[in-house]
Amino acid sequence: MNWKQFIYRYKHIFVALYFPVYMVWFMWLEARDDVPFTYIHCAIDDYIPFCEYFIIPYLLWFVYVFATLALLFFDLKHLENYYQTIATLIIGMTASLLIYTLFPNAQNMRPTQFTHDNIFTQVISMLYATDTDTNVLPSIHVFNSLAVHMSLTNCEALRDHKGVRYGSLVLTLLIIMSTMFLKQHSVIDVCCGATLALFGYL
Repeated sequence: MNWKQFIYRYKHIFVALYFPVYMVWFMWLEARDDVPFTYIHCAIDDYIPFCEYFIIPYLLWFVYVFATLALLFFDLKHLENYYQTIATLIIGMTASLLIYTLFPNAQNMRPTQFTHDNIFTQVISMLYATDTDTNVLPSIHVFNSLAVHMSLTNCEALRDHKGVRYGSLVLTLLIIMSTMFLKQHSVIDVCCGATLALFGYL
């Protein structure tokens, strides 16, 4: 199959042109430091301990989202699932960027030093260095995880694969928990991300 045949068969790939636009917008927001930020925090956050092992599901988020989109992309018999998922992601991620732009927000819950020195805390140090503690409400990690999970539960290709759907649910819950146990997000960010996922899906 040459590239012309590939483009003709998988012409729905052009929907993905949104994501470079998203990345440019998001990177601009991440570099912005000349606006007054509202810090997001609630009392429940103080009862959630830091746990470095949650870096595993946190990073699995990237694989989870990419693998799901790839599955839906190549399922030519049920492209409506692909378009619904992409539409949900675009609506929610754009809404998040608009909120970040109009309501600059941040959090200051990250630990200043780690109790343990291991591979997990070393990876978290790199995460903290590359990912600022701004643009947290709503949590895109939470929104995307739930949006992808809801998409998988309605995927025709997985109708008879309950194990995959249950596994998706477990991974989604672990990813959501990881955002709080790594002190990347407040419980408020998580609730807003979950609400956004529900509205995006509907």
